[in-house]
Amino acid sequence: MTAASSLVIMVWSFCHSLRDDGVSYGAYLEQLTYLIFLKMADEYARPPHNRDLGIPAGHDWPSLTSRSGAELERHYIESLLVLGQEKALLGQIFVKAQSRIQDPARLASLIDMIDREDWAVLGADIKGDIYEGLLERNAQDTKSGAGQYFTPRPLIRAMVDCVRPEPGKTICDPACGTGGFFLAAYDFLTDPDNYTLTRAQKQALKSRTFFGNELVPETRRLCLMNMYLHNIGDIGGEIGGEVTVSSMDSLVADPGERYDYVLTNPPFGKKSSNKITNSDGTESKQAMTYNRQDFKATTSNKQLNFVQHILTILKENGRAAVVVPDNVLFEGGAGETVRKTLLQKTDVHTILRLPTGIFYAQGVKANVIFFDSRPGSRDAWTKDIWYYDLRTNMHFTLKTKPLGYDDLMDFVECYRPGERGSRQETWSEDNPEGRWRKYSYDEISARDKTSLDLFWLKDTSLSDLDSLPEPDVLAAEITESLESALSSFREIAAELE
Repeated sequence: MTAASSLVIMVWSFCHSLRDDGVSYGAYLEQLTYLIFLKMADEYARPPHNRDLGIPAGHDWPSLTSRSGAELERHYIESLLVLGQEKALLGQIFVKAQSRIQDPARLASLIDMIDREDWAVLGADIKGDIYEGLLERNAQDTKSGAGQYFTPRPLIRAMVDCVRPEPGKTICDPACGTGGFFLAAYDFLTDPDNYTLTRAQKQALKSRTFFGNELVPETRRLCLMNMYLHNIGDIGGEIGGEVTVSSMDSLVADPGERYDYVLTNPPFGKKSSNKITNSDGTESKQAMTYNRQDFKATTSNKQLNFVQHILTILKENGRAAVVVPDNVLFEGGAGETVRKTLLQKTDVHTILRLPTGIFYAQGVKANVIFFDSRPGSRDAWTKDIWYYDLRTNMHFTLKTKPLGYDDLMDFVECYRPGERGSRQETWSEDNPEGRWRKYSYDEISARDKTSLDLFWLKDTSLSDLDSLPEPDVLAAEITESLESALSSFREIAAELE
């Protein structure tokens, strides 16, 4: 067992005792974020680091370890309030922070557990792995809905490996969740097998590479802490560094900035909505549309809006890899308009059909669309779209058979990162079970509603009982289908109301 995994088990085991006090997994992770941050700040303030991280006097780590009982509880609440009023990363981590631990004895025990570890001496990879492990466990709490902010890390790694970001260029995730794409891109860029970075490139990696948006305050807090522990960007170096993860809704307006790469998995669910107060004082949700001049279609479908937003913020010749649900590939109306625009303005060269059972949010059937931005042209930039079907006859579950990077290696090899011109189909008339197939622009544009929802493999489970998956996998797939149907009915009911 690695040092990171043993620490994850130790830190996470404390959560079980807090569950009896009504503290959720997400709330526990928040409290860990506050306390580990303060403990690390105290360690960095001492020799040999001697770094002043700007923690206000009287609200540092020793002020917590020197108190107990009701006095500790009062001081902790007061400190969270004070720290949330600070500037830069410090204030962003603690903004609107609240204590969720009602028992002073349990709070003291948690502080003692964190105090026993020397966090500063742990490498960024170990600290980062610990926090990533905690985020993944939090995502498994289906009741909290935290899974929608956590993209499977093997999928993220495969997407980054295909896009192959280059040093000195900018990377954006307009719905960054807990920062998974930033971490994977950072690892790729700093891997000596990929690049030997110059001093200028290392500096650019610190301050001018990663940019994003996350409008959910709790999730943004986790993202900032995740980046800090991984030593990513300016915020990983100094507490006063610029915070490049905005709390603004990325869809509200054109930010004006343009990026070399966009890697993202926008939130699941088709409708954007906001809360309104009715005349009787009750609250209800109202479908939300974004009236932007740079959008070809006005719609409340936030997935389509994210695709349009990415078209805007991507630099000419920039590259994007975006996770989208199936409806983006076939939905009519605004969906058809967005797809035609995408095929016209960009080179949509690859679509990966993802299997079910890999996301913590239930009922999701998704794909990854890879496309490159191009300059204006009368002719469509898309010439051929290569499809990889990882869904048909593939069965995964979150616990018994999770998706691993090995399951995506064949796709990455077929994709041929950096050598797309030498691609070869694995499908043919003689090999109808090949998962890698090319369709021309003419074939796709002739389809009803310019649908990109293409598949060709025979589902063996429909004709061969011997090919049925194991009972637990089958049960998980049935659950996925029912959850998906239920989600659709909920959207219809909400619209009828």
